[in-house]
Amino acid sequence: MSSGEVAGNDRAQPGLAQPDLAELVDEWIDWAEAARRLGLTVAKVRTMLRTHELAAAVPVPGQGQRIPAAFIQDGQVVKGLPGLLTVLHDAEYDDREAIAWIFTDAGLPGSPIEALRENRGSEAKRRAQSLGF
Repeated sequence: MSSGEVAGNDRAQPGLAQPDLAELVDEWIDWAEAARRLGLTVAKVRTMLRTHELAAAVPVPGQGQRIPAAFIQDGQVVKGLPGLLTVLHDAEYDDREAIAWIFTDAGLPGSPIEALRENRGSEAKRRAQSLGF
């Protein structure tokens, strides 16, 4: 089993092991911009990343970590995102893999991030819960 696979879940799907995050995510913001949009300090954003309320990755080699701009809506973290990130981390996804899963079309219709932003996150969370089994 490769390092990108875990027995019994969908992580072995083609394209999810090393996804091109720059292709999946339209807009990335740095921690300072995330803090500005949320009305918080960069230290608080760092804490939110550590506690899986937000996720960050390096979308392009040589850049620093960035946060998908779609994770923030109307000055707040998208409703349901922290819970979904927790479920994905419990299924042993790292932030990069979680971001790829959240932005990949899962037939909900659309991607899990679209479902979350439209307040239809229940099905996305159910699908994520099945990944650990």
